[in-house]
Amino acid sequence: MTEVKGEGLRVKESWEPRIVGFLCNWCSYAGADLAGTSRIEYPSNIKIIRLPCSGRVNPLFILKCLVNGADGVLISGCHIGDCHYSEGNFYARRRFAILKKFLEYLGIDPRRFQMSWVSASEGDKWAKLVTELVKEIRQAGPNKQFKDKDHD
Repeated sequence: MTEVKGEGLRVKESWEPRIVGFLCNWCSYAGADLAGTSRIEYPSNIKIIRLPCSGRVNPLFILKCLVNGADGVLISGCHIGDCHYSEGNFYARRRFAILKKFLEYLGIDPRRFQMSWVSASEGDKWAKLVTELVKEIRQAGPNKQFKDKDHD
């Protein structure tokens, strides 16, 4: 919590994590949509970017999100073997396993980047995933790694 001073008053302002989610159109996005239409509650901290396939996510997208102030990034796609584009999630899984190790090498908390596999019928799983992700990012704290020191 941050204290904000103004007019002799002290007001506590709570920090909320900002998370970017890259979701496959066919499964994960549909699962998130199912959670919404089923009125399953989950934190609104995640901003979703819908893509045709998790295999289309460029690793630079994740780095750019983190550099530009996102506290966490999630990639979610079809279950392995169920990709609508045959092998997209295989490529994503391999590519981002390497990226996660690279982020750790750079000193970035590994909780800030996660992957998951959620199908269109798993609205409950989506809600639990986002709730757990927000909890982990709260524990990690704000992403200050790339903050410009001159403009705090």
